[in-house]
Amino acid sequence: MFDETVLHHIKDQLIRKNQTIAVAESVTAGLLQLALASAEEAIRFFQGGITAYNLGQKYKHLHVEPIHAEQCNCVDRKVAVEMARNVTDLFRSDWGIAITGYATPVPESDHQLFAFYAISFRKEILLEGKLEASEASEAPALHVQKYYTDYLLTAFNNMLAHRLFDEG
Repeated sequence: MFDETVLHHIKDQLIRKNQTIAVAESVTAGLLQLALASAEEAIRFFQGGITAYNLGQKYKHLHVEPIHAEQCNCVDRKVAVEMARNVTDLFRSDWGIAITGYATPVPESDHQLFAFYAISFRKEILLEGKLEASEASEAPALHVQKYYTDYLLTAFNNMLAHRLFDEG
């Protein structure tokens, strides 16, 4: 279901560097957690994750700023950044990956499919952005969620492969 080569590289890099990762997701509904947990030796690097689908849960568990989150329906760059930073506290991990967005056309998104994501390392945001999947507006939600998941796993793998992060 997921790219085994990408997962293998993520596993190798994190284990070699003695680093861990946690995930905060909404739009992907647990697919990032499933992907990381399915990697060989996941117990050595994957701390866990949370699927927080609404404002109440994002506020309670991930400490997103509620006034801003309500104004943007929890789909915004700032919300993704807060989720990525705060999931590292929740799971005591070095890395945090977060994503929030839309996998089906809804009025709140003007019927567009997009997501905001962020990747943090020890609370510092190293990568953030917006993914657009509007060309897939007729596709089932799972296809869009899988697209978002694959994109983030590849982006994280590339980050690990091309940057030097110390173990200390």
